[in-house]
Amino acid sequence: MNASVRLSVSSLRAHKRRFAGTFLAVFLGVAFLAGTLVMGDTLRAGFDTMFGRATGGTDAVVRSADAITTPGESEGIRQPVATDLVKTVERVPGVAAAAPGIQGAGQLVGANGDPIGGQGPPTLAGNWIADPELNAYQLAEGRVPATSGEVVIDRGTAKRGDLKIGDTTTLRTPDPVEVTIVGLATFGGEDGMAQVTFTGMTRADAEKYLTARPGEAATIQVRAGPGVSQQELVDRLTPVLPKGVEAITGQKSAEENTEMISSQFLTVFTLFLLVFSGVALLVATFSIHNTFAIVVAQRTRENALLRALGASRRQVTASTLVEATVVAVTASLAGLAGGIGIAAGLQILFPALGFPFPEGDLVVSALSMLLPLAVGIVVCLGSALLPAVRAGRTAPMAALRETAVDTSGASRVRAVTGTGLAALALGVTISGVLVSPSLWLAGTGAVLALASFVVLGPVASTTAVRVLGGPLDRLRGVTGGLARRNALRSPRRTAATASALMIGVAVVSLFTVFAASLKATMDQTVSRSFAGDIAVSAPAFGAGGSGLSPRLAGAIDRLPEVETAVGLGRGVAEVDGKGRALTVTDPLALERTFDLGTVKGSLSGLGTDGIAVTESEADKQGLKTGDTTRLTFTDGRKETFTVRAVYGRSELAGEYVITRAAWEPHRTQDADTLVAVSFEDGVSTDTGKAAVEKVAERYGNPEVQTREEYAQSSAGGIDMMLTLVYALLALAVLIALLGIANTLTLAIHERTRELGLLRAIGQTRSQLRAMVRWESVLVAAFGTVGGLVLGGFLGWVLVKASDGASDSDFAFAMPPLQLAIVALVGLAAGALAGLRPARRAARLDVLRAIATE
Repeated sequence: MNASVRLSVSSLRAHKRRFAGTFLAVFLGVAFLAGTLVMGDTLRAGFDTMFGRATGGTDAVVRSADAITTPGESEGIRQPVATDLVKTVERVPGVAAAAPGIQGAGQLVGANGDPIGGQGPPTLAGNWIADPELNAYQLAEGRVPATSGEVVIDRGTAKRGDLKIGDTTTLRTPDPVEVTIVGLATFGGEDGMAQVTFTGMTRADAEKYLTARPGEAATIQVRAGPGVSQQELVDRLTPVLPKGVEAITGQKSAEENTEMISSQFLTVFTLFLLVFSGVALLVATFSIHNTFAIVVAQRTRENALLRALGASRRQVTASTLVEATVVAVTASLAGLAGGIGIAAGLQILFPALGFPFPEGDLVVSALSMLLPLAVGIVVCLGSALLPAVRAGRTAPMAALRETAVDTSGASRVRAVTGTGLAALALGVTISGVLVSPSLWLAGTGAVLALASFVVLGPVASTTAVRVLGGPLDRLRGVTGGLARRNALRSPRRTAATASALMIGVAVVSLFTVFAASLKATMDQTVSRSFAGDIAVSAPAFGAGGSGLSPRLAGAIDRLPEVETAVGLGRGVAEVDGKGRALTVTDPLALERTFDLGTVKGSLSGLGTDGIAVTESEADKQGLKTGDTTRLTFTDGRKETFTVRAVYGRSELAGEYVITRAAWEPHRTQDADTLVAVSFEDGVSTDTGKAAVEKVAERYGNPEVQTREEYAQSSAGGIDMMLTLVYALLALAVLIALLGIANTLTLAIHERTRELGLLRAIGQTRSQLRAMVRWESVLVAAFGTVGGLVLGGFLGWVLVKASDGASDSDFAFAMPPLQLAIVALVGLAAGALAGLRPARRAARLDVLRAIATE
């Protein structure tokens, strides 16, 4: 074994350039994985510290015991508690101070007239708590609000909105409220809580604008006296609290806040990045395997001589694995350092892009270092295992032959196996998409499809390269013909090199197709469901934004140009014990402005005790017109509603509809999410839109859009997602390009004598460079075409599986322009990858090349 190690080390020293591409592939994959884990740990620690410091003075929180959680949301909506309860709490022994915490949605408008925030993190408003230890925010500049209309805002929001003390601006609650900034605050020592915006008002203003009625608060914050622990305080509070109200420790409240952010954002975001780390490492696997396969093929005579001199198969195999281990360990260790650098860069970059990232030192845990190190070593050794075994099987008699070139790949066994896998993949996929819709079956079929593409790659490469390279003979003459023949020389090598790029292109194509399908689905939804002329909305996603004033629809409806204006509000209730979102609206106006499909029963008679349900939801709940169902609202009251209408489509209208009169007794902070407007006959879109815009200005100036503009803006988040996906996948494509460049460089070393002979019989340096570049382009073209086909198929699978697994109708769309751009980028990448190997080939000394053994 010692001899094997010495041989491996001397080989690495002599041929360092052979493994440069492998080193970079492992380095990049490990760096991305380590950076993702370090960033996740840093984010969690940052939020832990932030919430811990912010709630350090709050020893107990009194709140409603029950919460109603709707599907897709991790944080439930709780019933408010009575502010009069503060007096009861203050009389409990051990309580030093107590204050109500009134909180709701409130979005500030910046100096430029645009709303601040609303793109994910919450936009909050609440009462300013006088006790500095109970208040999560600390006054940094100015003074606290004393009269109606005065507010304190967090310093981060002030910077983003270019606001300062003394400025007057608008606070959307959602009704517009004119406010004057009298102070700036910090949160836990930072300018704000990540990208969350906060506006502190007087208690009277908070009750007026953020609650349905005075005397209600979201929570009561409690501070303990000296010598009283948090748990002791909770134990003393519990007996005096009314039924349905609970007390929890301040520490538990901070943990719940951190867990909420972790479940809603951190876990999903980290998983998102880990998926792309996996894609990058999968691509790296092909590049690493190809490098070692070529190196082993080039060292056939060397390994045969070792066998002839007495080396065992195990020693030759061990020698190759030792080389792989050295490369894996050094590249993985370097990747760990690179990962820390990536995390540090993201920590600076994300806040600049408006992404929540609390300040603080990087947190580097043992798991964040050991896991990427282990993965990098396992991936590298696993990729080198088959070539190492192949090296050990080298026969001693091979020392008498010239250096072997791998020409295998198109075997009958491979063709049969690949075809079987493809047939199985197709069968499983069709079952999971069309027969019995299942995301698991569809996902299994997608994985099998990827495996079949990889297995069939060498079989298909010969035909594919001949077809793709056919025009080269006519366009580039002998140079093109030689490039095509070189790419055909080793089907397995060509396929393995192209597979790395194929996976990168396939994932890019998959997301491109899926994003285009989501946009087409949104267009289809708006076109089919929305029969109005224009839409008024306050664009936001996540927990951000404050919505639209519920009075806006009525004001627009009174315009002479308008036939119907209907606002869609949102309520929450438990329907027969399950949390559900309710659409709060005027049912008759809804029916005139939206296509609800076939309606059984009547929407005109909902009144205060009627409800309308979609057909799909009615089937799930076993409901029909005339049946009754029990609704439990966030205020704790339970009421029986009669199903008076069942309609065919939900989409924009939602799955449950009740009237505003039915919602009024239970509402909290009321807001609409959308106002749909239909014009009178003869009113042009431009005229009607101008009239609506004048009214909208008085209600916080929300966006007034045509149906087409509304559909495009609703899909705007998809473009943001796609940009991030492309940026992340650039790493996988970069690794694939390194693999192509490394393969060509090693192939040039393998063909040194051949290239020297070509130069000796008259091939010019420029012709030689062109030959190598076109070979690279052909390999890239094979990978790109395969990736486009596989990505398009997987995109169709994902869209159809999503369609079958949900109540919404998904539209499948293939965007030709975007896919053409992906194809061009793939070909350009191939040309780029061939530049350096082409230059190296052209610099070969002719006589030395001919004399090379």
